[in-house]
Amino acid sequence: MFELVLLAPEACIEDLSDALEALDALSVSVEDADAQTPAEQALFGEPDMPAPKAGWQRSRVVALFPAQAAAREAADLLLPQPFFADCEIVGIRPVADEDWVRLTQSQFAPVDITPSFWIVPSWHEPPAEAQTTIRLDPGLAFGTGTHPTTRMCLRWIAQRSLQGLRVLDYGCGSGILAIGAAKFGASDLVAVDIDPAAVESTRINATNNHVALQAGLPDVAQGAFDVVLANILATPLKVLAPLLCNHVAAGGHLVLAGILARQADELKAAYAPWLALDVADTEDGWILMTARRPA
Repeated sequence: MFELVLLAPEACIEDLSDALEALDALSVSVEDADAQTPAEQALFGEPDMPAPKAGWQRSRVVALFPAQAAAREAADLLLPQPFFADCEIVGIRPVADEDWVRLTQSQFAPVDITPSFWIVPSWHEPPAEAQTTIRLDPGLAFGTGTHPTTRMCLRWIAQRSLQGLRVLDYGCGSGILAIGAAKFGASDLVAVDIDPAAVESTRINATNNHVALQAGLPDVAQGAFDVVLANILATPLKVLAPLLCNHVAAGGHLVLAGILARQADELKAAYAPWLALDVADTEDGWILMTARRPA
């Protein structure tokens, strides 16, 4: 493998990326050419908010090619293009062979939810203090236990007995919340998502954790549940307010995540016609909101 490394101004990035794709680059990455210098620019906006601008003033573009000749040919073809006038070829260099599976796995260690409740990738042994574990590998769907919203939902689950309760995981992603509920006693579990890949991921993860559940698209969720969990984002949670509340049984709990602290009042107002939400937990600027329907 060989990398073709380029420098480009913000205005050229889209054309350059399209051209590299047309030249059969295996991958194209773009990063701030001024990273780790006083000129570095942060482009990450708050969650659920757009980035402050579309790109960096100067970008470092790295295109991966299967052979050195292919990288050289791509460079030669780019040079005479009008959009490339303000760009620069830094060089072509070989990419060292790596055990990419081992390298990727090394980035994911067991995650503690409570001192005794852990999320453990399949290639790790559970920590000695782990009394309850979920076996979960990073995959196509959201939810590995590392994000504050997932951690808060799992903490809420771990702090109570769900023995024999009916639980709905709405927007299930990897299925981690439904699986967590099963680990703490829930026996009738339904997990739904609009993404078929998430549904398949949930089924695989449930099997790997010896958990029986029903996974499918949202129309699979029928009737009332003792616990309704939804870790999505504030905007869809507001849209889903009547649907989610109608799924909460008498005496049942509604647990919502994917909400920034500044969005608490918006969510309270959206759910007020049905249930009274309160902030139950906070972590890194995110909040967990819960409500209980009177018995």
